[in-house]
Amino acid sequence: MTCLSFLCGRNSAQSDPVLGDELSGMQNVTLYSYKELTIATNGFSPANKIGEGGFGSVYKGKLRNGQMAAIKVLSADSRQGVREFLTEIQVISDIEHENLVKLYGCCVEQNQRILIYNYLENNSLATTLLGGGHCSIHFSWKTRVKICTGVARGLAYLHEEVRPHIVHRDIKASNILLDKYLSPKISDFGLAKLMPPNMTHVSTRVAGTIGYLAPEYAIRGQLTRRADIYSFGVLLIEIVSGRCNTNTRLPIEEQYILERTWQLYERNELVLLVDTALNGDFDAEQACKFFKIGLLCTQDSPKLRPSMSTVVRMLTGERDFDEDAITKPGLISDFMDLKIKSDPKPKPNAHLTSSNFNSSGSDTAANSTWTSAPSSHATFSFTAVYDRSS
Repeated sequence: MTCLSFLCGRNSAQSDPVLGDELSGMQNVTLYSYKELTIATNGFSPANKIGEGGFGSVYKGKLRNGQMAAIKVLSADSRQGVREFLTEIQVISDIEHENLVKLYGCCVEQNQRILIYNYLENNSLATTLLGGGHCSIHFSWKTRVKICTGVARGLAYLHEEVRPHIVHRDIKASNILLDKYLSPKISDFGLAKLMPPNMTHVSTRVAGTIGYLAPEYAIRGQLTRRADIYSFGVLLIEIVSGRCNTNTRLPIEEQYILERTWQLYERNELVLLVDTALNGDFDAEQACKFFKIGLLCTQDSPKLRPSMSTVVRMLTGERDFDEDAITKPGLISDFMDLKIKSDPKPKPNAHLTSSNFNSSGSDTAANSTWTSAPSSHATFSFTAVYDRSS
């Protein structure tokens, strides 16, 4: 990624002085005035609010050039601090891909921290496919295949084509937005990490969403691209099954989707996990293959997980894989055991927060984002992520 510097055609006299120095070195981002965004959203009218989460609210607005935009306003007490705000700008401003959201610019006047993204009409996968409410969108098998391969292509681009490589750290259903054609866009880069060249991993505080966290990252804080691949594997299984990764309203043996997938894989009955909303109108062989790819991505050993470019070729049928090579995934129930066997009291540096919302949509209320300082000990508590009636 190149050195960044601002393209500011607008008045920035009232910009936050602390952010000003940081932003002066960034390019490919327009600086918007607070007045312009107020006009665009009709005074940040509740009627224009399209999403809300732990970091603030998202509004639909019409910019001066006629473009519709998703305007992400960070609240004053937002858990997304200056570092995350700048990270999101730096990571997304200089890259462009059909399966990534497009950042138009930001506003840093006074104490305001606002990001402006392209507007996506159909919200997020968490709200639509997995939301559990009434949704008018029909996710056909063909549409699900397009979404799975699109997210995989976007993630492969971040992992392998961008320099330095980018680890998203929060791949999940609420961060996959859908345009009017139901094409997927990966959003919310506030937790993203740049991977320096020739480094095998980065030791960092653990941040992400329970249910999608890779075991090695959750326990040791060692971040690699394989952590994203694990998260994608969980997401892939969610899309094909039409259910969230955790549902405590189901019988105990069916509550965690990875456990359930592994059980059915061992019994050669994966087809039973396909979303019943499809009414049998799907390619059973392809659906079972997608489940197996999900299992490949979530294997307990990071080294056994395929790269995202390999995953893309598997999903599109350009590459076969040895089904006998699939090993047991790292399971959320194992983390639940860790909770019991380790310190039962949450540490000051480990906490659960409400999930960060997506760039132009809303998050599900039951979703939780978890952050912690890196540690060699399992001292955190895991709770169920989603509750969705079957």
